[in-house]
Amino acid sequence: MEVREGRQLTLMLAPYVLGLVALILVPAVVTVALSVTEYDLIQPARWVGLANFRALAGDEIFRIALLNSVVFALVAAPLRLLAALALTLLLHRRVRGVGSARAAAVLPTVVPDVAYGLLWLWLFNPLYGPVNLLLRLGGEGGLTVFGRTPPQWLTSPYDARAAIVLMSLFTIGEGFVLLLVTRLGLPGELYELAAMEDATGWDVFRRITLPLMAPVAVLLLLRDTILSLQLNFVPALIVTDGGPPPYATTYLPLFVYRTGFEYLRYGYAAAATLLMLALTAGLLLAQWVVLRRWRRGLGG
Repeated sequence: MEVREGRQLTLMLAPYVLGLVALILVPAVVTVALSVTEYDLIQPARWVGLANFRALAGDEIFRIALLNSVVFALVAAPLRLLAALALTLLLHRRVRGVGSARAAAVLPTVVPDVAYGLLWLWLFNPLYGPVNLLLRLGGEGGLTVFGRTPPQWLTSPYDARAAIVLMSLFTIGEGFVLLLVTRLGLPGELYELAAMEDATGWDVFRRITLPLMAPVAVLLLLRDTILSLQLNFVPALIVTDGGPPPYATTYLPLFVYRTGFEYLRYGYAAAATLLMLALTAGLLLAQWVVLRRWRRGLGG
């Protein structure tokens, strides 16, 4: 009986192990091997050692992409978590129409990335895009109600970076669902006791809701930090094309894509990929240290 169960378990795990090897382990080994070579798909790979990494250290475009990626991760990941948490607190009660509101919150996440990017390309159009038309309501002479020029989402470096962050805030369906399930699973007795003690809404959130939801929120923050270096690829490619100059929305994934598939510098792109993974690990470690100290203070 134990032998048969062992075989069944092996058969069940085999597809996952195969996928792990084929989709993660083999590409990782190939990437490491390519990073120390010069390869363009035409000539045989030539060993260059650490030359690619040294070249990246002096590559101005790579440094810009690196800074853009760090800023995006530090800004977008916390904002996405806050947006998902705010939606959870707003839509966790069972009231009329809440099901439709929850579906609307999840819908942008299931839209294909390319279609999502093209939609925002229209929304951000400076002449007839709905975003700027909405901002002009109440203003005069094409200005906003505050007397300022509407953001130039596609031509201003700072506005373009803000546009990429704004786009990421609407694809929080997975995080919203996880936080919603967590909130619905919290013991109702705690909130009844808080109501009996006339606790304010802020006290309930700070002393009950937040501590109980913190483990899931921390995992989501770490997950979004990992994904933050992927979330900006399609928007930066389709909406802003890596610009406006000088490379305002060129992030590491777009830099790797263009280096490898447009300029055929696969060894150079592989070295940049490894540095991108190292950056992700560094950001995760820094967040983990900060969050661990926060949890200790919360528990105290």
